[in-house]
Amino acid sequence: MKSDQLRQRAHRIIPGGCHTYAKGDDQYPVLSPGFILYGEGCRVWDVDGNSFIEYGMGNRAVGLGHAYPEVVRAARRELTGGCNFTRPSPLEVACAEQFLSLITGAEMVKFCKDGSDTTSGAMRLARAYTGRDLIARCADHPFFSTDDWFIGTTPMDAGIPDAVKRLTLGFPYGDLGAVEALFAQHPGRIAALILEPARTDDPPEGYLQELKRLCHANGTLLVFDEMITGFRWNRGGAQALYRVVPDLSCFGKALGNGFAVSALAGRRELMQLGGLDQSERPRVFLLSTTHGAETHALAAAIATMKVYEREDVTGHLWRMGTRLADRLREVVHRRGLDDVVRIVGKPCCLFYETLDQDGRRSQAFRTLFLQETIRRGILAPSLVVSYSHKTADIDATVEAVDGALSVYARALVDGVEQHLVGRASDTVYRRYNRADMVPA
Repeated sequence: MKSDQLRQRAHRIIPGGCHTYAKGDDQYPVLSPGFILYGEGCRVWDVDGNSFIEYGMGNRAVGLGHAYPEVVRAARRELTGGCNFTRPSPLEVACAEQFLSLITGAEMVKFCKDGSDTTSGAMRLARAYTGRDLIARCADHPFFSTDDWFIGTTPMDAGIPDAVKRLTLGFPYGDLGAVEALFAQHPGRIAALILEPARTDDPPEGYLQELKRLCHANGTLLVFDEMITGFRWNRGGAQALYRVVPDLSCFGKALGNGFAVSALAGRRELMQLGGLDQSERPRVFLLSTTHGAETHALAAAIATMKVYEREDVTGHLWRMGTRLADRLREVVHRRGLDDVVRIVGKPCCLFYETLDQDGRRSQAFRTLFLQETIRRGILAPSLVVSYSHKTADIDATVEAVDGALSVYARALVDGVEQHLVGRASDTVYRRYNRADMVPA
């Protein structure tokens, strides 16, 4: 197969075989499609001609659907006139105005290409504004940046100095007492507290508001990572849904419907430290990238935001996600698998959990579930819907999952290894590779 040939070539010249760890071969079963050739709406086609209804949606970056016509047309128009110039494009102003009209709590915004740069820019800005070194990040949320301040807190911390690792602290989500204790242990030293405003469930009543109060009482900035929640929970972000305005917020993913664009936004008092119109404080090298404001990506972002503004995109995500979750839970219950397969998360951003016979999270059973849904035309590392998912797609997915769960049920009795083709997948954050992960 073409996928297998490409895998062999890729692993010889690309560390990990691809450029995003979450897309790596170690995250998927052996029988998974190795390379996606193109997508349209909620479907993708691999290099071997197989078609799948997709729920990863570009690691949640594609909110409208693959190759969404209005977005593609906007990007194509700009590409015919060049995409990168020596001076700014008018699109930089237009995109900033469009963004700030939706994210009403922010006063200034700066664009770049990925979420890691925006969150790291926020941390640098917070340190400059407060004069402090320590960062507190939510330990229950899986990813904030590829940079040392975050990766140093994971098991995959090779190459990061211990001195850098000690500058980042952790706190559990939803526990105000733990945050109070953190401030007490490090008085006057924490520059910023960063978290996703929500993940699988709504925050406890008043949690985010009280978190903001605690931060400000201790001279610390509150930073929301809205990479996933932005434009998915609400077109104004989770901050609009929960009615709390952070000091700084970071957006990306669905902002450009898959095009590379992200945004750091916040209060003028903070953001202007990276600008030209203040002279009292030292300048902050905030965000400055050669490709940060390419015209086609900004045009795609503007077109995407206009669709969200004009149409009920988020409402559709919630409706389709609710239908998917409800019907999948019915299937799980009918199969008698409630104790080992769980559908979790908000309807607009669903996950699933796969457990073994003893009720422990299992990579082997996750691999089996993926393997069997892939066999039935579903590519679902998560259960994230897009604006292009329709009722027929949801119903076809439920039917496929029903078939996959029949195998899951047998594997609980026979042993998962009897039904799994090849090795199990693994988590990204691991200190060493398993021997069976080495590509053939």
